[in-house]
Amino acid sequence: MDAIETLENSVERYTAGNELYQEYYDHWKYMLESFVGSQEYENAQHLMRYSLETAGEYGARLKSTPLQNHCASIVDVYTSFIFKTPPTRDLGRLADDPRTNSILQDADMDGRSFNSFMKDVATYNSVFGQTWIIVAKPNTGAVTIADEIANGSRPYLNLITPMMMLDWRWQRQPSGAYELEYIKYVEEVTGKTKTIKEWSKDIIRTVVVNDDTIQYVEEVENGLGKIPAVCSYNKRGIVRGIGVSDIADIADTQRYIYNLISEIEQTIRLDSHPSLAVTENTIISAGAGSVIQMPDDLDPGLKPYILQSSGANITQILATIDMCVESIDKMANTGAVRAVESKTMSGVAMQTEFVQLASKLAEKADSLELTEEHIWRLISEYMGYPYEANIDYPHQYNIRDNNADLEFLMKARAAGVTNSEFQEEINKRIVELVVDDPQKLNEIYQSMEETDFEIHDMINSQTGETVTVTSQSQHVDLIARGFVELG
Repeated sequence: MDAIETLENSVERYTAGNELYQEYYDHWKYMLESFVGSQEYENAQHLMRYSLETAGEYGARLKSTPLQNHCASIVDVYTSFIFKTPPTRDLGRLADDPRTNSILQDADMDGRSFNSFMKDVATYNSVFGQTWIIVAKPNTGAVTIADEIANGSRPYLNLITPMMMLDWRWQRQPSGAYELEYIKYVEEVTGKTKTIKEWSKDIIRTVVVNDDTIQYVEEVENGLGKIPAVCSYNKRGIVRGIGVSDIADIADTQRYIYNLISEIEQTIRLDSHPSLAVTENTIISAGAGSVIQMPDDLDPGLKPYILQSSGANITQILATIDMCVESIDKMANTGAVRAVESKTMSGVAMQTEFVQLASKLAEKADSLELTEEHIWRLISEYMGYPYEANIDYPHQYNIRDNNADLEFLMKARAAGVTNSEFQEEINKRIVELVVDDPQKLNEIYQSMEETDFEIHDMINSQTGETVTVTSQSQHVDLIARGFVELG
């Protein structure tokens, strides 16, 4: 084996992925293109090419065909619901460490707060099915905690997409648990230069590769004694390290719609600018009122004629697109959420869809909560604290059609039930639908209770103290202190 072949094998050893990576890479790339859209989707050439279509004609059709990006829309819907209410974190003794506040404010040393970082984790989990989070800490030679605080040495997070995670291996422990024993990923790409990191339980190796040459290799000891990486799943698949994407099936339907829109555009162009069939010797010019010069000896049966498109299939294509959009909403359980016009759905059907969506969101919240627990466990280990964190993501997603609920309550109030408690409960439900601020809601509830309150006197039987009560809250407080109503 000569020197050049040895060098090529060494470079390939650092840049090659494992079998699962090679098997799923094209799928992940397709998911990313479907989510990003724009120039990436156009460059991927997801339009079907016509027979005899030239490269120039195909390129023009790619540029003139718009993309309805349903993948991005659905991922944004999921993420916005999950993070509408931020998660709560009880970090125990970690909360008193000033380094923790720095992590919460700038989790990745690139300006992203911890909540923003986790929002990106949720987004790319939906796109790829899983992501990897590396928890690292620079070795600055600090001896004490004060030294670390002074030089800004603290753990930070690095989000790695599956397309950058080249290799990974788990090992089953005697206890039955799985533990990572090796990972390799691309940390940074700058032009033709790639920075590749390898982690084992003992060594951290950094390799810089440029084209076919290895420019730099550094090895440092892994002081943690374990691989600080967390595989965050959107939904676990049947293979360890591979999750299930939210948009895998939706991307195919989106591509089908993309091609149908191109057919509409082509049909309209053909209808507006029909083709003219002429003989070889006929001279024509373009534009309105153009002149056609035919040879004097031209056979009357060969005179120019127009190839006119009827355009009748446009209506059928539009109906097919609507059916595809409806199919996407059914797959994603977002029909009532993403609707842009009034839809004919029964109350039971709409409520069922809301319940299914809420269940899916709660499942995602569970996965993110588990991911955070693993992250904070590693951070605690780096910072020398026992793990005491308690992470809580919202699990109740009360998704409702407020207009339908309000209409129902108005009908119930006008139904003729004269019971005052029933009417009061209906009024409270109406206020709950209209007012979002919890503090303002409590003030309105208290005001509603005080409106029907009768001023009365109460006495303390032990001390003889008498108090005039002017509100329900005061009445409840005095009862707790031993007061009773007079008379």
